[in-house]
Amino acid sequence: MKGFFRELFEYTFHFNEKVIDVVLNNRETVSDKTISLICHTINTQEVWNSRILGNPSLTGPWDIQLVENLLHLNQVNFKDSLHIIDNFEFERVIDYTNSRGEQYENTVKDILFHINNHSTYHRGQIATDCKLHGIKPLVSDYIFYKRDSI
Repeated sequence: MKGFFRELFEYTFHFNEKVIDVVLNNRETVSDKTISLICHTINTQEVWNSRILGNPSLTGPWDIQLVENLLHLNQVNFKDSLHIIDNFEFERVIDYTNSRGEQYENTVKDILFHINNHSTYHRGQIATDCKLHGIKPLVSDYIFYKRDSI
């Protein structure tokens, strides 16, 4: 299972990086919504990683980051996620408080899957928003990524 999660996070890292490149290369036409969504995607991975690692989060889910910092933040998230995959039991239960102050618990495995699913969802929203603003949307489907990596 470690190998599968590593592949999922490589995929997430790869396409987060591609979206950030689109934002950096289309500053005049990219919308505030797209910037908000990619920041949210990066921020929430940091939030979830921090919950698993037992660290205070450095950001809020909807904080707007400097676009210039997003590539670095994506890299840090990727490194932290791989550390979690390599060093935490997937069935370990993580107790955490969400952004509304509500207490929950989930397994590391479920949180890791959620991080990937959440980022995929928002990349789909970003693709739609880019198309609306005349920017060629990325095709970021997992199966296309796997086809290209074989």
